[in-house]
Amino acid sequence: MDDFKQLLSAITPPDRKAEAASKRHWDSLAKPLGSLGLLEEAVVKIAALTGNVQVSLHKRSLVVFCADNGVVAQGVTQTDSSVTAAVACSLARGSSTVCPMARVARCEVFPVDIGILDFPGCSGVLDRRVQNSTGDITLGPAMSRKTCVRAILTGAELALEQKKTGVNILAGGEMGIGNTTTSSAVAAVLLGLEPEQVTGRGAGLSTQGLHRKVEAVRRAIAVNAPDPHDPVDVLSKVGGLDLAALCGFYLGCARYRVPVLLDGLISTVAALCAVRLCPNAQGALLASHVSAEPAGRMVLEALGLEPLITAQMRLGEGSGAVAALPLLDLALAVYGGGQTFGELGIEAYTPQK
Repeated sequence: MDDFKQLLSAITPPDRKAEAASKRHWDSLAKPLGSLGLLEEAVVKIAALTGNVQVSLHKRSLVVFCADNGVVAQGVTQTDSSVTAAVACSLARGSSTVCPMARVARCEVFPVDIGILDFPGCSGVLDRRVQNSTGDITLGPAMSRKTCVRAILTGAELALEQKKTGVNILAGGEMGIGNTTTSSAVAAVLLGLEPEQVTGRGAGLSTQGLHRKVEAVRRAIAVNAPDPHDPVDVLSKVGGLDLAALCGFYLGCARYRVPVLLDGLISTVAALCAVRLCPNAQGALLASHVSAEPAGRMVLEALGLEPLITAQMRLGEGSGAVAALPLLDLALAVYGGGQTFGELGIEAYTPQK
């Protein structure tokens, strides 16, 4: 627990001088002020986090946390838990859906076993197992508080490992059958909303399946009574190992000053836990897209983040985060290579009241 407290206390606010300098550089370029919108804001935020106005994102990685969820027993998914292991191995082979996207975006993919059910291992999948799946949250807690903290610290350690390889930007993804159910439960508690307001069809549930899912979320919250003021309590009782590890991953990114792109609902719910644990962690977070799940927009608003992409995506695996990387490349092409007003010999724009 001391390591956990040290992690949180080591996360400091962004560098405001670097932030202001990056903003001045954008404003010196020969274009209307702020005309690249969220792309400009993303680069400024990265400069503030790293303390370096010379923003570079040449080396990037996607870390995909894979785990299973006992709540699958309640009929809340179309498929069974065996799919988690199959996709984890597919990620390792470079053949899962996000992999060709990552190749276009020049991004390495690292699948991580954080708690896949009865997983014997697979070449290319990092072994960081904390527990063999979670319990059924409709019957009791997903995991113990101690296990949850261990998963959080494991995620933070992976952020440090990536930092040591020279990565400039990270992306967080997940794979785990049943994890839109756990994410909906965590979102309902942290946002103070009813299960039906935040629970969606996930990977294409029928109306009957959606009803079972909403009721599972409702029972999980009633049975476990998670404390909305204690994100670790919420994660351990109605969350999942992937959520906890992602939460820690985002905290680690903030601790080690590496910008990180969030993905969809699962990813942003984990990020909300991170920010509730340490508000300064928000300085490392970039929203890639807004999930098509009902809680997608709500969670981003709670985080104070605007998505770069609105494309009704709901795939997972970090696909939305990877899709945003080329947009940042385009922004940096202007930021690093655009002409200034002075170079063009024209009068600069000035802010208007």
